[in-house]
Amino acid sequence: MQATLEGRYATGSGDTSIVDREMGTRIAYGRLIGALFLAGFLLYGIGYGLVSSVITAPAFVSTLPAHQTTLILGAFLMALNTVVDVGKGVLFFPILENHGKRTALVYLAAITVQVVLLDIGVLFLLMLVPVSQIAAEAGAASAVWAPGLGSLLTDANTIAYNLGQATLCFGGVFLCLLLFRTRLIPRPLAAVGVVGYVIHATGAVAEIFGVHIGLFLSLPGGIFELGIAFWLLFKGFQPAAYADGFRSPVSVPRVAQPLPAAT
Repeated sequence: MQATLEGRYATGSGDTSIVDREMGTRIAYGRLIGALFLAGFLLYGIGYGLVSSVITAPAFVSTLPAHQTTLILGAFLMALNTVVDVGKGVLFFPILENHGKRTALVYLAAITVQVVLLDIGVLFLLMLVPVSQIAAEAGAASAVWAPGLGSLLTDANTIAYNLGQATLCFGGVFLCLLLFRTRLIPRPLAAVGVVGYVIHATGAVAEIFGVHIGLFLSLPGGIFELGIAFWLLFKGFQPAAYADGFRSPVSVPRVAQPLPAAT
């Protein structure tokens, strides 16, 4: 970064606004993206924790009317993660695009598909509310169909979640490979991301096929997302690597060259 700055000052233009703007953008983007990584982790985690406290109870469909506020609040937090994740992809896009447009597009597309799948899962969970109300009106007759329908909706959410996570991991691997290559973040952290997303994707696919190892295999990916969140919040993107991505688009006024003397 220092060499880049010196090169710009060496042009004799005396314009420091470009440098100041890039440095300010680097810090702001880093903090925003780091905050969104952390916010998404917390929002979906807390939301799913609230939902789980309701749907894991025995015969939860029959007791849901008394706890539907908890379920709806949890589902709302899970859905709010959509804004966070889309914002993360949009903010990351211009940074990634300067280093690799294909990776930027893949990551944005993957995170978009992921949030759509997660939101579909949230809709399945919200459908439990009218189902529980109908079951309460039906009385004892609902014991025949209500538990099975409740399990079907919760299983549908689980499948949608794991499909979404597998999609996110696909884009996340491309993201972390680019971060590793460009050194936008420390290489060890980017390497943890590559390995973590591959392992997480394996766990998500296993869950879809009924092998319940997804929670355990999601830990490395979770460590990376917390790691990059705190790194970007406190350190930001590496200055030299960040500046490299903006060298081409930035135009620097050329110093007029004298005409050759006539002979």
